[in-house]
Amino acid sequence: MTMDHELSILSEAMRRAGREALRMAATGFDTYTKPDQSPVTSADLAVNQILRDHLSAAFPEDGWLSEETEDNHNRLTRSRVWIVDPIDGTRSFVRGLPEFCLSVALVEQGMPAVAAIFNPATGEFFSAIRGQGIRVERQAEAGQAPFTPPERPLALVNPWELRVGRFQALEPHLHCRPIGSIAYALALVAAGQADAVVTLEGGNEWDIAAGVLLIEESGGRATTAAGHPFTFNRADPRVKGTLAIGIDLTTPTRTHLIQLSAASRDLRAPLP
Repeated sequence: MTMDHELSILSEAMRRAGREALRMAATGFDTYTKPDQSPVTSADLAVNQILRDHLSAAFPEDGWLSEETEDNHNRLTRSRVWIVDPIDGTRSFVRGLPEFCLSVALVEQGMPAVAAIFNPATGEFFSAIRGQGIRVERQAEAGQAPFTPPERPLALVNPWELRVGRFQALEPHLHCRPIGSIAYALALVAAGQADAVVTLEGGNEWDIAAGVLLIEESGGRATTAAGHPFTFNRADPRVKGTLAIGIDLTTPTRTHLIQLSAASRDLRAPLP
């Protein structure tokens, strides 16, 4: 069974939601603080509602897991579940930086089958259907330039982990650049604009589900920080770090990345 219909409906919903995010970025939005001290805006909530309205209307039997929707474990009984981060990189969105995105995956039996990541600020739209490769498009009318990689090889990393020195062992081997959205980072690696994504701790399924499929469909590899494969739509959506390696990274640098990431299993302090 092909997933072209699902991707078509998803793409339309994401483009509409992305336009709303940009409208609110221009006209104003409210910002709140969640119990975990992370920010959420009225734009996150508006995007979440647009995506849910469109996808639930088109596919009423599918489950739903979103960062901005109270979890309902009925999703665990569904063979297909939409896993959604309405705006990944909310801090960047609030600051007006073009490093945020909408990230959605359709997971079937625990594996992403369809994925799309959309950065409305740059117009970059990354999508994939399992077994059909990755597609990258850019809207000509986008207001801001797309990501431009600095020196290569390049790893996109968690800003806090970089500040506290967790990537010092990597810096002789590749450049480490902080980025506010792991979903956007995964899409950039899948598109060949960077070479790896490393977060040694933390994360949730909605941060990475779409990006994992993009990485895999581009020929790369994506695992937990400790090297374990991902499965999705679990009762506890938290993940233990992420390591994604692009197809072009050389073997010696891959080895350094894997060694550093595997050592992260000894880390116990939660991310702030």
